[in-house]
Amino acid sequence: MFGLIPREEAFFELFKKAAHNMIEGSRLLAAMMKDLRSPVDQAKRIKEVEHVGDSITHEIALRLNQTFITPIDREDIHDLASALDDILDVAEAIADRFVLYKVTKPTDMAVKLADILYQASVAVGQGVDRLGMAHPEIKECSVQVNSLENEADRVSRDAISELFDKETDPIAVIKWKEIYEGFEAGTDRCEDVANILERISLKHH
Repeated sequence: MFGLIPREEAFFELFKKAAHNMIEGSRLLAAMMKDLRSPVDQAKRIKEVEHVGDSITHEIALRLNQTFITPIDREDIHDLASALDDILDVAEAIADRFVLYKVTKPTDMAVKLADILYQASVAVGQGVDRLGMAHPEIKECSVQVNSLENEADRVSRDAISELFDKETDPIAVIKWKEIYEGFEAGTDRCEDVANILERISLKHH
């Protein structure tokens, strides 16, 4: 019977794998914003990372179905895996928009928002690495993510305000508003992960 129960570390290692893959996707998106050399190829690379993320999420779900006793609540395992995947989905969607809308040059605001999303992703990864530690360890990462999410909200609002003030092409307004809101959604998803990590740490310590 005991042989049927995987070691607790298995889920934690898969979460770390998912988090660090997600960070790579955010890093590639930030690099794409700083140097938009070949949007199609750059978006394709992010899509490949997103596919890896889907595989890890599937592996977590499969293991969850096969595991009799889990190290943390089943609901929390499912929610954490899904929320990590959501961040990567947003990064992939943003990159895809640049190809779809044939954007040739990112705005300074897009560069800034991509960098904030990357920083938030790194903070999320640090939180996942600390899964199983005492609550203050997780709380530190959560505070950092929350601060970055607030900054993304502010920058996104400023960017959209500037867009309506200065851009005369209505199509460009629609395109960039969607892109800016995409970045903001990405940091919102990072905050979702931070909240789930806090919830788990409070339950188990």
